[in-house]
Amino acid sequence: MPNLVGDVSSAARILPDLNGEKLFIRKGKGACLEDADGRRYIDTALGFGAVLLGHANDRVNLAVSEALGDSAAPSWAHVREHGAATALASHTGELSKVIFTNSGSEAVHLACRAARAYTGRGKIAKMAGGFDGWFDDVSYGNVSSTEAGFEDGQRPSTERTTLLRYNDFADVERLFAEDPDIAAVVLEPMLANAGCIMALPGYLKHVQEIAHQHGALVICDEVLMGFRLYAGLAGVLEGLDPDLASVGKAIGNGVPVSAVVGKPHILAGFEEGRVIRGGTFSGNPMACAAVTSTLAQLDTADYEALMARGNHLRQAIESLFKAHGVTITTSGYGNVFGIWLGATAPGTYEQAARAANPRFTLALHLALREAGLLMMPSPYGRIYISFEHTDSVIEEMKNAFAQAAARLSAEFANA
Repeated sequence: MPNLVGDVSSAARILPDLNGEKLFIRKGKGACLEDADGRRYIDTALGFGAVLLGHANDRVNLAVSEALGDSAAPSWAHVREHGAATALASHTGELSKVIFTNSGSEAVHLACRAARAYTGRGKIAKMAGGFDGWFDDVSYGNVSSTEAGFEDGQRPSTERTTLLRYNDFADVERLFAEDPDIAAVVLEPMLANAGCIMALPGYLKHVQEIAHQHGALVICDEVLMGFRLYAGLAGVLEGLDPDLASVGKAIGNGVPVSAVVGKPHILAGFEEGRVIRGGTFSGNPMACAAVTSTLAQLDTADYEALMARGNHLRQAIESLFKAHGVTITTSGYGNVFGIWLGATAPGTYEQAARAANPRFTLALHLALREAGLLMMPSPYGRIYISFEHTDSVIEEMKNAFAQAAARLSAEFANA
């Protein structure tokens, strides 16, 4: 009997059996992974968005190895932490103060603590259907939960968390009319874990304006989207001026690291010892080395070319399925996008919940896996590409999708 619960320590890693076999990854390099039996796959999960430079990047690995050799846990302040914070803050504008944590969930949790401490209020508002970590408070209202879909006048709330409908302008105003105890709104630049639902024009700035009018802070949850569109915060591209942001994933290229970045006056309580923080491994030498090396490479990376390759892939996938009588559409950006069965991408969580087709997504996952490409089996999953997904890799991916489209055509044509 296996000792590991469910074969994995994170439920997101669970994959269906293929031909009676489970998948266990042995190693990865660049755009690809290799399983325990030596089979090669093009990877589109990429550490769920963390691996932007490609698996096992040589420069990041060398920096982390050197840090590990110097001491994994020196306990006290060490020589790499300030440098990593300076490197990160140079990309986050007025959010110039940094506290390192270990996971995106921790970063969001700490940002919420900062907001509660600064405002003296108790409740956090998050987007229904959004994923802002698995800690109890912010896991409320996650995608597929019963409370994520709600009607006007029936807003789900707990003592510490309340929900907002993404892309609903009026719902923001209703929220603050109903509840004066909102410390902050947690805002994703794109509702990524609900299948890459794009923000409507002006929506994000509207949320920020209403929140600030009522004395609440804005926390940009950039764990997934930060540094993915350019070497900085995605929310800034939308004209946002957040008070705090949580970052992670891409800042360490797969090495476990995250951070809260914020305006100095918001985080002053931590600096003055009035608000508690901790974490034995927060800001550890390996994480800091990974951040410094990763950001240095992202500063010279060709994001424009990456986006162009991804958008070419999106168009090709839609065309390949159309050629086999299956109508699909994609939503998101060139290097992170969702695939939907149907002609129109959802613009709200309610639309996404109706459009989600687990049978199609599972069939697509299995067909692509047989063709040598790994993608998430969830109907809300995403396709990521990294800087190692070169033109030749994109061509391989197109071939895999062509095989999948042919296999799925009989079942899903004109669905």
